[in-house]
Parts: sequence; C-alpha cells; structure tokens
Amino acid sequence: ISDTDQWKALQAHVGAIHKTHLRDLMADADRCKAMTAEFEGIYLDYARQQATTETIDKLFKLAEAAKLKEKIEKMFNGDKINSTENRSVLHVALRAPRDAVIHSDGVNVVPEVWAVIDKIKQFSETFRSGSWVGATGKPLTNVVSVGIGGSFLGPLFVHTALQTDPEAAESAKGRQLRFLANVDPVDVARSIKDLDPETTLVVIVSKTFTTAETMLNARTIKEWIVSSLGPQAVSKHMIAVSTNLKLVKEFGIDPNNAFGFWDWVGGRYSVCSAVGVLPLSLQYGFPIVQKFLEGASSIDNHFRTSSFEKNLPVLLGLLSVWNVSFLGYPARAILPYSQALEKLAPHIQQLSMESNGKGVSIDGVRLPYEAGEIDFGEPGTNGQHSFYQLIHQGRVIPCDFIGVIKSQQPVYLKGETVSNHDELMSNFFAQPDALAYGKTPEQLRSENVSENLIPHKTFQGNRPSLSFLLSSLSAYEIGQLLAIYEHRIAVQGFIWGINSFDQWGVELGKSLASQVRKQLHASRMEGKPVEGFNPSSASLLARY
Repeated sequence: ISDTDQWKALQAHVGAIHKTHLRDLMADADRCKAMTAEFEGIYLDYARQQATTETIDKLFKLAEAAKLKEKIEKMFNGDKINSTENRSVLHVALRAPRDAVIHSDGVNVVPEVWAVIDKIKQFSETFRSGSWVGATGKPLTNVVSVGIGGSFLGPLFVHTALQTDPEAAESAKGRQLRFLANVDPVDVARSIKDLDPETTLVVIVSKTFTTAETMLNARTIKEWIVSSLGPQAVSKHMIAVSTNLKLVKEFGIDPNNAFGFWDWVGGRYSVCSAVGVLPLSLQYGFPIVQKFLEGASSIDNHFRTSSFEKNLPVLLGLLSVWNVSFLGYPARAILPYSQALEKLAPHIQQLSMESNGKGVSIDGVRLPYEAGEIDFGEPGTNGQHSFYQLIHQGRVIPCDFIGVIKSQQPVYLKGETVSNHDELMSNFFAQPDALAYGKTPEQLRSENVSENLIPHKTFQGNRPSLSFLLSSLSAYEIGQLLAIYEHRIAVQGFIWGINSFDQWGVELGKSLASQVRKQLHASRMEGKPVEGFNPSSASLLARY
C-alpha cells in the first residue's frame, strides 16, 4: 500500500498538517460540523484529530486503493481471509439474525450458530430456575469460568459493564460470576475464595481442551470439587465450551454439556460465541445477553452497508492509520468516563495488539512502515490522576474519550451544584479541549504567573483526541461498543495489508516454556543440574 499514489499523497500532506494547530482548526465551525458521525444514538466527534476535511478525503482515497470495501465484503462472505491458517473470519455470524445466510466452505453457518444459542438458552433457563442441582441436591448459584486470553478478557469486559446496569443487576440477584485465567495459583485461590463447591458450577473454556494454563487450572478446580463432593460430582458441577468432545468426556464432563464453537472464530473475537454467551447467560439470563448480541449485530450491519463518510468503524480505523503511519504516534489511550467500562481497555489491548501487532504483510513481506498501536487506558477520572500528565505535557498520544449521557447508577445529593454523573462528565468535556488548545505563555503572563514557572505551566496543546457519546449503557450499547472496536481494528489491518486474524507471535514463548517445564521436573524430581540454557537463564533457573 505504501507504493500507491494515495499513500504518497498522504505523506506529502503531513507537512501541511504540521503547519496547523488545533486551536485554529477548531475555530472553523463548518469543519467541526463535518467531522461528526452518528448511528443509533452513538455520536462520534473527531474534530479534535490533527486533520482537515482534505485529510479525510485523502484517507477515503487510500481506503479505495487498499480495496477496503472489497475486503469487508470478503470477510462477511466467509472468504478465507485468514490465509496463514486457511480460515474464514466470521465472528459476525455469531450475532447474525436467525434468518441470515453466511457461508463458510459453502455451508450456511447461521443455523449451526443458532443451534448452540438455543442450547445455551435452554441450559441457562434450567440452571437459573433451580432445576439443575449439584451433587448434594442444592441449586447452583455461583459460576467460575476458566479460560485465558480471548476466553477471558472479552467476557470479563461485558460482565463488568453489565454488573451495574439496573436491569442486568436485577436478573443477577443472588448469583456470582467469577473468572479464572492466570495459571498462577494465587488466581485460583482468589477465584474460589468464600465459594462452596456444593453451589458452584465451573465452565471450562478451551476450544481444543489442551491449552496448558487452562487445563492445569481445570484440573486444580476439579480437585477442589472432588475432594469436597467425590468424583461423581464432576458431571454435575463442571461443563465445557469446547469442540474436543473426546477429551471433554475423558475429563469427566458429560459431552451433552459441552457447547461448541468453530475455527472461523478467533479467540479474541469469541465473546459472542458460547465462550462469552454461556457464562453471561448463566449470570444474567439469556434475554439480557440477547440484547448484547443484537447491539453487536446492529454495528455489523452498519459497518457492512453504510457509506464510508458515515461509517463509524471505517472512520475510526482510517484515523488510527493516519495517526500511526503518517503522524508517527505509536500509542492510543482508551479513556471511558464510566467505571462500568473499566475492563474495556484490557480487552481492546488484546483485540488490537494481538490482531495488528505484525511486522510482515499478509503475503509475508517485511512492512516498510509502522503498523499496530500500543493500546492502554483507564476510566476517567482515575486516569487523570495517573498518566494524563504525560499526555498533556510529554509524548503525544491520541485519545479515545467515551462518555455516557445517562448513568447506570445516578446519584443526586441535596445542596450539590451538579449530580455525581455531571461532575464526572464535566471532566469528559474539558479534557479533550485542554489537550487540543493547551495554554500559552501569554495566557499565563496575563494571570501573573511568575516567570520561572511559565515553562512548567505551558501546555503546547495540538494533541489529538476523539469523543464518543453514548445515550446510555445497557447490554445493547455494550454490544455496539464491542463491535465498533472489533471492526475498527479490522479496517486498520485491511489498510496496512496485514493478517489481523492470526497470532503466530504467541507461539515461540510457549514452546520455550515446555523446555523449561522439562528442566524443572528433572531438577526437582531427579536432582539434575540445569543444562542446555544460556548463562543468564541458567543462573536464573538455578537461583529459582
């Protein structure tokens, strides 16, 4: 893509942008109005990007040169766009309406998806009604979901966001959902603290039922159940999300209580499969989770059918490419002014950095430009008291500000100037302007700031951000927000010409860990010395 005239036109355009300042760009009312988009109550304002309407036009031309429209269609049509693993990429099928037709290998996968959804609906209703009982005849009210990476971060984000939604909270009364991901035994201890095996159901999430960390945790939790309730309790207290029914059965789980998914779903894109839908339905009931799926589906449709000028994921993806590859900003801060979205940034970290953290094109050629971005974030206002200092006066980091009009948990205290939510949102509106406008030495002098402090109190401004304003934060909007980020990341990968749907970078460390595992066994069980490692690793292992 960097060999195209459209890419070179954007490179040439950077100089003109460097001559502008957001102070001046923001004075242009027509530009500000043009740099907004809206879909179903989600309002995007990107006027505080270091860009003009001309920049946006040039980015649309780049999208055309990269065949973006065609690549989006190929994804929805089930073409094997994950070429290194020879797989379709069809997380959109997981939330497609029942009558949709989406093919992979010539087969409509939607009926298969709905067969699993219907099974989850039925199982969750049986479970929540108290008809499903444990080994001692008690109903189960606690769920521990065991999985790592994509089997954990997405479902945890949705669970955390739903916890304080009034409708979801009402449905979850008297229940607990916990997640166990890390192989660190401390995580096991935390996830079962104060839980009674008698009233606990464990969901093991592993497609192959071979993921090293997950299966060790599964055996550890199984031991916790068996030591308390006996070996026959496993089938009553453990279920699986997996496609390997043979290993599920060998583990002691009834294969009828295994919920499948497909190799056209990448782990980090799997929250809308049984991976997320099962534990979330057990906690909140299927009707709430269905709204979440419908929200994601609404964005899928918007992404596929809307013109680029109005298309939220496309606009966001193109602006990220502009910031990373042309303006040279390697990071992005995700700043939701909503405590309910506290696990959004950790999920997007995986979604973005595992998808687009690539150094070669989809054809295996070394990239001559930077791709991928470093994602991090924290809810506002917490982040303001943490890392905003660097964003205001240190490095330039483009920011995503996410605000919600209607709080999940409104509080109005008598005698206060504003409600608690308005206090929060005052910061949501102020911070992007502080970043864009900054504060000049002249302004400081007019405030009689002493001369020696002026350099320290000067803010350069001209720091880009964009703002999302959501009408509320129910299950539907949480689904929409998830899908917006999923598709935005795909747009970036499509422009950069990389495969956003494989993750070979996670393999090397795993294979090296198996050598270490063998050494630890040999040293602990047979007293053998540490051998075959470099001097640094050998001395660390010996000390351990």
